Amino acid sequence: MPPLVRRLPEGSVALVTGASRGIGRAMACALAEAGAHCILVARTVGGLERTDDLIAARHGDAGDRTARRATLLPMDLTDGAALDLLGPSVMARFGRLDILVHCAATLGVLTPVTHMDVAAWQDCLALNTTAAWRLIRTTAPLLEGAAHGRAVFLTDAHACVPAPFWGMVAASRAAQDALVRTWACEIPATSGLRVNLFDPGIVATRMRRQAMPGGDPAPLPRPEQVARQIVPLCLPGEMRHGQRIVAMPVVQQG
Repeated sequence: MPPLVRRLPEGSVALVTGASRGIGRAMACALAEAGAHCILVARTVGGLERTDDLIAARHGDAGDRTARRATLLPMDLTDGAALDLLGPSVMARFGRLDILVHCAATLGVLTPVTHMDVAAWQDCLALNTTAAWRLIRTTAPLLEGAAHGRAVFLTDAHACVPAPFWGMVAASRAAQDALVRTWACEIPATSGLRVNLFDPGIVATRMRRQAMPGGDPAPLPRPEQVARQIVPLCLPGEMRHGQRIVAMPVVQQG
């Protein structure tokens, strides 16, 4: 892919959840390429290290730990107490947060509404809904204090369009979307903070393989292609706010 030409302001700090794989990993790499120092959040340490290595390799600082453009923060986003400390920890370490991109999510269990397991339902809500709320609460003071704060929350079509067996993820995503858009409404017009939802559509990720194990991933957009559509939402010139933005179709070559 050609390099990104749009750059973030010097010293920008971005926090990306779900950064150990898929769109989260691609998003972290894209923001680092655009000039941000990225805080990588996910449960899987090995996946975070792989993302860190990819970023370092692309920017020629693989041998210099002090020059790296990423900080690893292994965390279970369903751990409320730990998540509540995230904002203060970022402030203590970096003194700022300019960008939040929330990619972490779970598919839950595809099953009829009447067959939903209580534990699976609670787990799905914990990551897809409650974690988003806690992220908003813990990072809002930093994002509101940034000159051009930007927050992007990934969503999907099931939050708006019901489909059989997708009730668990649909309900949790719809609740997240309502929270995000309500928060956007509450931000003063004089603030530089912009908050949006982004629906990447069907992408060649592990979550997609879990949902459709027999599907052919070849014609699907790659996470890297989707990430490049999200980066503009993180730039100072982006004026959209409180919107649900759907990814543009990607034509695969070859």
